[in-house]
Amino acid sequence: MVKTHSLFTCGECGQEAHKWLGRCPACGSWNSFVEERIQSAPPGLRKKLIRAPLRLGDIEAQSVARIRTSVSELDRVLGGGIVPGSLVLVGGEPGIGKSTLLLQVLGNLCRDHRVMLVSGEESPAQVRLRADRLLQDVGAVEVLAETDVDASLAAIREAQPELVVVDSVQTLYSSDLSAVPGSVSQVREAAGRFMRLAKEEDIPVFLVGHVTKEGILAGPRVLEHMVDTVLQFEGDRNLTYRILRSVKNRFGSTNEIGVFEMTGTGLETVDDPSALFLEEGERSSGSAILAALEGSRALLIEVQALVAGSGLAYPKLVGTGIDRGRLAMIVAVLGRRAGLNLAASDVFVNVAGGMRVEEPAADLAVALAIASALRDSPMRGRTACFGELSLTGELRFSVGAERRLDEAAKMGIDAMIMPAKNAGSLGRGKLPAALLEAGNISAALALAFS
Repeated sequence: MVKTHSLFTCGECGQEAHKWLGRCPACGSWNSFVEERIQSAPPGLRKKLIRAPLRLGDIEAQSVARIRTSVSELDRVLGGGIVPGSLVLVGGEPGIGKSTLLLQVLGNLCRDHRVMLVSGEESPAQVRLRADRLLQDVGAVEVLAETDVDASLAAIREAQPELVVVDSVQTLYSSDLSAVPGSVSQVREAAGRFMRLAKEEDIPVFLVGHVTKEGILAGPRVLEHMVDTVLQFEGDRNLTYRILRSVKNRFGSTNEIGVFEMTGTGLETVDDPSALFLEEGERSSGSAILAALEGSRALLIEVQALVAGSGLAYPKLVGTGIDRGRLAMIVAVLGRRAGLNLAASDVFVNVAGGMRVEEPAADLAVALAIASALRDSPMRGRTACFGELSLTGELRFSVGAERRLDEAAKMGIDAMIMPAKNAGSLGRGKLPAALLEAGNISAALALAFS
C-alpha cells in the first residue's frame, strides 16, 4: 500500500522539515515553508535493480560533435558549442536578455536543425512579435505553449527536435505534486524530468531560470548540481552591455565570459571588449586601467574611484562591480602601508561598463584609482596595471601576465605597472613600451604618479 505523508520545504533555500516552521533555521527566511504531499511505497513493493560497476579503463570514450550556435560569444562560454544531451541552465535578472539570446540561437539553428521552444510565460503570438523584431526567418522554429511537464515531454519525444529551450523552468508543474508552480518541489521535479529526457534522447536542453532579489538563481540549490552547465547573465538593464559568465561547465572552462551589446535588433556580440570599455579616451583623476583576465581572454577595463570628505562617524565604502570586503582591505592597506589618510573619507569605487571583477589581480588598479582620486591627480600617460595586494603591502605574483601585456600592447598602452615577481616569467611576445615593476604598493604609487 502506498503511504502519503506531508513534508514542509523552504521556498528560499530548500530546507526540509516534518512540521511547519515560521522561520527557516538554515537561511533565516520567515513564512517560507510550503507543505508538500509525498507518496512512498513500502520497501517490499520497490523494484530492485542491481547493476554491475564498470572499470574506468574499460569504458570507451566517445568523441562528441558540438553544435555551433553562430553566436561566437555563446560558443566561447559553452566551450566550443552545444554538447548533445547536455542540460544548460541560463539565469539572470528579468529583462536582461535571456529569452532574447536563446531565441536568436533558435533562429540561427532552425535552418539546418529541428528546434523547439517550450514557452510557459508567453503565448505563441507574443513569441512571434518578438521574433519578427529580432530575426529574419522564424518560420522553422516550433513553439509549444505548455506548462504541464508530462505534456511537454510527450510532445518533445514525439517531435524529436535537436535542441529544446524551456522558458522558464519556474512555470512548469507536474500533476503528481500538489505544490504550486515555482515551488521547490515543482522546480526540482521539472528539472529532473528534463535531465532524464536530455540523457535518454540525447537532446540538448536549455532551461531559463529566474533569480531572487539577491541575484542568485531561484529554486533549490540542487538545481545547479543537476544541470551540466550554469550560465549567468550580468549587467545593468539600464546599460547596453551584457556579460554572460559560465558559473559551472562540465564540458569546458568555468572562467570564460561572453560580452554582448543590447541593440534594437537583439544582442550583438562584442569581439573586442577592451575597445568598448576604453572608448571614452584619456583618463582623468580617479581613474585607472586594469589589465584583467577572464578565462582565456584578457580585457582592459576602467576602474573609477571617488574620495570625498565624510561627515559621518563611520565613513562609507561603496563598491560597484567589486567585492566590498576586498575594497575595505585595500583601503586599510593604503592607510597603513602607503600613508594615505582615508579614515575620514567616503570611498566610492566603480568598474565601468557594468563589468564585475572578482580576480585578486584587480587590487592594484583599485588602489591606484583611489590614490589618484585622493590626490586629484591623474596617472601618468596611458598606463595600465595589474597585481594582487597583500596585507603587508607587497604585490604578489599574478597569473596570465603575458596575455595581459599582449592585450595592453594591442590597445596602445604606453606603460604597464606590474608585480616585480612576474618579471622572470615573461616571454618575447608583443609588450608595451615600458614595463614598470613594483615590489610593493609604495613603489607602485611612485611609478604611477612620477
